[in-house]
Amino acid sequence: MLILFKRYRDLLWNLTARELKIRYRGSALGFLWSVLIPLFMALIYVFFLRMMAGRNVPMAEIVIGVFAWQFTVNSVQSGLGSIEGNANLVKKVRFPRIILPLAATLANLVNYMLSLLVQIPVVAVLLAVKGGEVGPWWWLLPAVLALHFMFNLGLALVMAAVNVRFRDAQHLVGVGLSAWFFVSPVMYNLDFVGRLLGDKGVWSALYLLNPLAMLVTAYRAAALQAVSFPWTAATCGAMALCLAVFAGGYMLFRRAQKDFADYL
Repeated sequence: MLILFKRYRDLLWNLTARELKIRYRGSALGFLWSVLIPLFMALIYVFFLRMMAGRNVPMAEIVIGVFAWQFTVNSVQSGLGSIEGNANLVKKVRFPRIILPLAATLANLVNYMLSLLVQIPVVAVLLAVKGGEVGPWWWLLPAVLALHFMFNLGLALVMAAVNVRFRDAQHLVGVGLSAWFFVSPVMYNLDFVGRLLGDKGVWSALYLLNPLAMLVTAYRAAALQAVSFPWTAATCGAMALCLAVFAGGYMLFRRAQKDFADYL
């Protein structure tokens, strides 16, 4: 992968820049939509949760969770059409096909990193209002982000390879993402899960095997002093699963790419 970055860095840069330009072409607000959409989502969830559960809603945690979730959703959706949407390029130009989903995921990484410029002040204000403090492990955020990127890239590679051959995948992915959203601690936290599952340790461990549950909690633990990361066999397994998804997606894509031109 590093050799790919070095050898095709110009092509990768141009494709990543093109992804960002196409996404905001003709839009009055441009990049701001990548910030406003997750922010509006977070505000909507906070509003309705406060109506149902009162004032004990972890607003800062919800904001962090929604932005992290949006990074994964955008990576999956852009990876899904990265090969199919570049059919002419794939059939006529010789280059490593993996660059297409890689460029799409990198574009989403750029979006997410820029959105942090809005997310961080919002979280800081929410902490100041409630008397909270920034966590001591904030310097680990780049490590969490790197693992999150690798996980998202693995998903994008799988989606790109599968969608070329099975076009119905794009419809199933939407349903799958909706279900995944509710079983991930995006608009709630692990305390809520603990209260819901009680002493059912097996179910709690299975829940924490969800890579997004681990990643969202890791973001929160790094940013917020009130949140601690649960170092358990399940969370370590979720970290390993992130790397396994990346490795598995890479191998699947390499095996499938030789047939792309035939199916496009």
